[in-house]
Amino acid sequence: MSYVAIKGGGHAIAGAAAVTEYLRTEEGLGNPAAEPLAIDAILHQLRHLVDRVVSEGGVYHPQFAALAIKQSLGDTLEAAFALRAWRSTRPRLSATPPLDTSRMRLIRRISSAFKDIPGGQMLGPTPDYALRLLRLELMDESPDAFRAVARNWLEKCPEAQLPDTFPKVLDALRAEGLLPPVTATRGQTAFDITREPLVFPVPRSAQLATMARAETGSLLAIAYSNMRGYGDVHPTVAELRVGYLPVMLPHPVTGELVEAGEVLITECEVVAMYDVQDAQVPRAQRCAGAAEADETGGKPVFTLGYGACFGHNEVKAISMAILDRALQKGMKDGASNPSEDPEFVLLHVDGVDSMGFASHYKMPHYVTFQSDLDRLRTTQQKSGEPA
Repeated sequence: MSYVAIKGGGHAIAGAAAVTEYLRTEEGLGNPAAEPLAIDAILHQLRHLVDRVVSEGGVYHPQFAALAIKQSLGDTLEAAFALRAWRSTRPRLSATPPLDTSRMRLIRRISSAFKDIPGGQMLGPTPDYALRLLRLELMDESPDAFRAVARNWLEKCPEAQLPDTFPKVLDALRAEGLLPPVTATRGQTAFDITREPLVFPVPRSAQLATMARAETGSLLAIAYSNMRGYGDVHPTVAELRVGYLPVMLPHPVTGELVEAGEVLITECEVVAMYDVQDAQVPRAQRCAGAAEADETGGKPVFTLGYGACFGHNEVKAISMAILDRALQKGMKDGASNPSEDPEFVLLHVDGVDSMGFASHYKMPHYVTFQSDLDRLRTTQQKSGEPA
């Protein structure tokens, strides 16, 4: 594809940046008394937006995610792009071992598989059970009313003694032999999508890493296609967790693992119904669960899907878990739907990649379009000649 240089474009580009910055101050919108949007206000009052940018940016830095949101005027794709670009300039000092998510300091934990689960259901912060109605009183919310929300909640909040950890729902199912055994991964190195290109076929760790920083809407759209009928994964959420996961790093002197901090993550584990057909049916024609039955000596078991991402983003984690299950099926038995094709899914869910390719059409294409014009005019002339 050819481009052409443009003279005098520097002044126009600088002017475009200047008018964007002018509109950010809101003076151009008739509000000369506007105050700059504080980073702390974005962090706490737009927390789900920050969590989305942290996840899609691929680096856990909520403050810089809030800064990227402010800088991009709320454009999540631009914010994730800026955060990911900043991450690429940082040195890599160390790597964590695989972290145990059962040690999460939970703020929310539910299961749709069982009414009663070990440790109990914890609804936590969620709008799931509220009516989707506009709260018009927030239009003119005063600072006093805003501060009163926290004060009233703290006064009415009962003191509860929560356990340090909660058992996993999957552990109970695995103890009954209803799930495939855990495969040992000792000695295996996870695929690093920031340093290695995706050359298909790729291992499951590459698939999970790619989806963990994928754009939420893209994951949801492809997962929804599977749920709607272009696929056969109909899962049940065994457990959905939101909480703070301790980050363990080796001590520089002793080598012992020490807690360096914690990150907010959302984790989802889904189980899909087994449907093992007659053993005489060819493997490629057998339904979900057949491959897992092979691993357990012919015993039918549930199939599993896993999703995890930075921040509080339940839709993304659930969509990721569904696609993980679909991709596992596609890798073993061949893809029969787009959501089961690793190359289709993984190359189309990254928001930064997708945005970049769509936005590049705004760049000058004068040479290529001139070629199209010439060909069309020539074709029209020839088509008008008598046969």
